[in-house]
Amino acid sequence: MSEFTPTPERQKQILSLLGKQGRLSVAEIVEQFSISEATARRDLETLASQGKAQRVHGGVIAAEQAPPELPILEREGEQVDEKSSIGRAAAELIADGETVFLGSGTTVLEAAKHLRDRKNLTVITNSLPVLNALAGIKDITVVSLGGQLRESELSFIGHITEQALAELHVDKVIMGTRGISLEHGLTNDYLPETLTDRAILKIGRTVIIAADHTKINRVATALLASLKTMHVFVTDSNAEKKFLQSLKKLGIEIVIA
Repeated sequence: MSEFTPTPERQKQILSLLGKQGRLSVAEIVEQFSISEATARRDLETLASQGKAQRVHGGVIAAEQAPPELPILEREGEQVDEKSSIGRAAAELIADGETVFLGSGTTVLEAAKHLRDRKNLTVITNSLPVLNALAGIKDITVVSLGGQLRESELSFIGHITEQALAELHVDKVIMGTRGISLEHGLTNDYLPETLTDRAILKIGRTVIIAADHTKINRVATALLASLKTMHVFVTDSNAEKKFLQSLKKLGIEIVIA
């Protein structure tokens, strides 16, 4: 095949070959498609930027796509031990007297459950399960954000929620994510909620992302934010060590539950 073949068609064939092999080196692509090394690298960078492949030293591997997200009530049985440990570790980062925003999702809900003994704590949230977990607890002031209810996640999202967020500042934000990748940062499944989550990330002096090891090296549909947006990453002991080392090099604090 000539190097002058239209690039999108060649990239489509590279993806097909990658799907069969799982990994391709630049040298293999040069030989297979009779193109220069520079052209091969440009093709791989394009595929990586589209979330269709993951760049590694000397080549590319297939990007592991995050599976479709189940409703929150169905996800409560997934990675139960890991989520409980991560939630506890994330909660330990919250001190008495602070104001914290808790996002939606099962891992953040676990963090909420471990905050019940805090004193003079203010919790702001757009998550109905978090509201239920902390309602009526002495020494915790709970502030709910309104908006459109996303029934599968039981979270409030949209314009009304984002307008309220624009007027808030908190000490810390705890949020989950559907996928976290060195190439593609933090990603989520549902674009309307992702827009609300972006607004949440802007209000915290410290941003804590809590996610179990199954979210690492996964890419979901919608870009949430770059990795540098988070200050602390809380995960479990099964997390890939090389990945965590890469986050540390970016100045991100790692907490292993």
